[in-house]
Amino acid sequence: MDILDSRSQVVNAENETPLRMAAIAAMFDEGTIRHCERRGIGAGWRCLEVGGGGGSITRWLSDRVGPTGRVVATDIDTRWLEALELPNVSVRQHDITRDALPDAAFDLIHTRLVLMHLPQRDEVLERLVRALKPGGWLLLEEFDSLSAAADPTVSPGEIILKTHVAMARVMADQGVNRRYGRLLFGRLRARGLVGVDAEARMFMLHRESPGVALMRTVYHRLRQDMLDAGYITVDDFDRDIRRLDDPDYMMPSPALWTVWGQRP
Repeated sequence: MDILDSRSQVVNAENETPLRMAAIAAMFDEGTIRHCERRGIGAGWRCLEVGGGGGSITRWLSDRVGPTGRVVATDIDTRWLEALELPNVSVRQHDITRDALPDAAFDLIHTRLVLMHLPQRDEVLERLVRALKPGGWLLLEEFDSLSAAADPTVSPGEIILKTHVAMARVMADQGVNRRYGRLLFGRLRARGLVGVDAEARMFMLHRESPGVALMRTVYHRLRQDMLDAGYITVDDFDRDIRRLDDPDYMMPSPALWTVWGQRP
C-alpha cells in the first residue's frame, strides 16, 4: 500500500507519524524548495532545520550546500533524521523552547509547522533571529486554518465535519495558534528583519489528495483527546472517517504561509 493512500482505514500509533510526515512532504516540499532557492542558498552555506521531521528538506539542503556546507537538523524525536546518514548533516535532539542555539551562526534557518504548536512561539522566534548571521535568512512556514473554512453554500461537497471542529477545539485547548502563519509577516518586521515578504499556498482536499491523508492521521492522533473532552462521539468520528472516502467530499486546506526576512 502506498504510504499516501488516503483510503487506508487504519492509522495506529506506530505508523501515524511517518504517514503524516510523508503527506506534509508531498503537499509542501515543492513550495518550500522554491522559496529556499529564491533566498540564494548555495555551496558552503550553514543551515538550520528546526523540527526536521522526516528529513526531506534536510536532504535537499544537504545536496544544495554541498561538501563545503553544513546542515544542522533538529527535532525532539530524531529517529527519522538519523536514518539520513549524510556527511554534511548534524542531527541533534533539541527542544527549541528551552535548549540554546548559537548566536549569529546560520545563513538560513527554516521551520515548517513548528511554531504554531508552541506556547513560547514568540520567544522561540527571538531565538531564531539571534541565531542568524548578518545577512542570513529566516524562512518560516505555518498554517492559518481559520481564514478559509469549508462552506457548503459555495460547494455542496464542502462538508463541515464534526471531527474537524472537534480537532480545532482540542488544538486550541493545547495552546496551538491556528492563525499564526498569518501573523508572521508582522512578527518578522517587528524584529528588525529586512526584505520581509510572504506567500500563502492552499489546496482543495479530496479523497485522492495527500491533504486528506494528512487530515486522517491528525484525526486519529487526536481521537482520544476529542473523545475525552466530549467534543465528539465514537459514531461521529467513524462517520467522518468514512466521509473522507466519499468521491464528492472536498474541503479547502489551511493556508500555509511562507514568510521570510533577512537579518541586516
